[in-house]
Amino acid sequence: MSRTSGRTDEGRGRLGSVLSGLAVALGCVLFLGGFAWGAIEYQPYTVPTESMVPTIKAGDRILAQRIDGDDVKRGDVIVFKQKSWGDTLIVKRVVAVGGDTVACCTNNKLTVNGKQIDEPYLPKGQAAESKQIPTIEVPKDRLFLLGDERSGSLDSTAHLTEAFNGTVARSAVKSRVDAVAWPMNGMLARPTGFEKLGGISSPGPLRLVLTAVVVGAVLVLGGAAYGPIAGRLRRRGRTRTELAGAA
Repeated sequence: MSRTSGRTDEGRGRLGSVLSGLAVALGCVLFLGGFAWGAIEYQPYTVPTESMVPTIKAGDRILAQRIDGDDVKRGDVIVFKQKSWGDTLIVKRVVAVGGDTVACCTNNKLTVNGKQIDEPYLPKGQAAESKQIPTIEVPKDRLFLLGDERSGSLDSTAHLTEAFNGTVARSAVKSRVDAVAWPMNGMLARPTGFEKLGGISSPGPLRLVLTAVVVGAVLVLGGAAYGPIAGRLRRRGRTRTELAGAA
C-alpha cells in the first residue's frame, strides 16, 4: 500500500513539475511579449506645462500610442511637433479637423459645425475659451488644437495670425495620449461631446498590454513557487506516514 502511494505521489510530482514549467514558460512569453508590444505601440513623455490641466498636469508621465496623423479624430489629445510653435514636443487636444468650422463662444461653449460641444474635461466653471475665437474653417489635412486650460494655453488661438489660422498639419502628429502613467491616473476619459459630429477614437491596446504583463508575472511567480511548496508538502506527508507506521 505504501509503495503504491509512493508511486502515486511521485507521478503527481512529475505532472506538477511539468505543469509548473509550462506555466513559467507561458508567463515569460506573456510578460516579455507584453513589454515588447508596449514598447512598439507606446512612447512615454513627461509633460512640461500646465496647459492641459486638469486632464494632465505639469510633470505627469503620459503614455502615447504611436499613430499616423490621418487616424486622429476630434477630441483626441495628441503629441506633435510644429516648427512655428517651437522645437519641443507639445501636447494639445484636437477640437476640429479639416473641413470643420470652429468658433467660440456660444453660451460659454465651443461650437464646431454649428453644434455646441460639451467638454466635461475642462476645469469646473470655466468657459470654453477665455477670449473670442472668430469663425474659422479648418483647412484640409489640418487640425485646430486647444489646451484644456484655456485661459493660459499657447494653442491655435495664439497663432491665429499665422498661415492656416493657427492650425497644425496632420503630418506633425507623433502620437495620441491614452493614459497618465504617473501619477497613476489611468486611461483618459473618452471625449463623448464630439460624438454628435461623428465617431471618436477608440482606446489603444494599452489595457491588453498591461493584462499580458500582469498575467505573465503571476504565471512566472506561481510556476516558480510550485516546486518549493510541493516539495515541502511531500516531505510533511512522508513524515506523517512514517509517524503513523511507527505508531
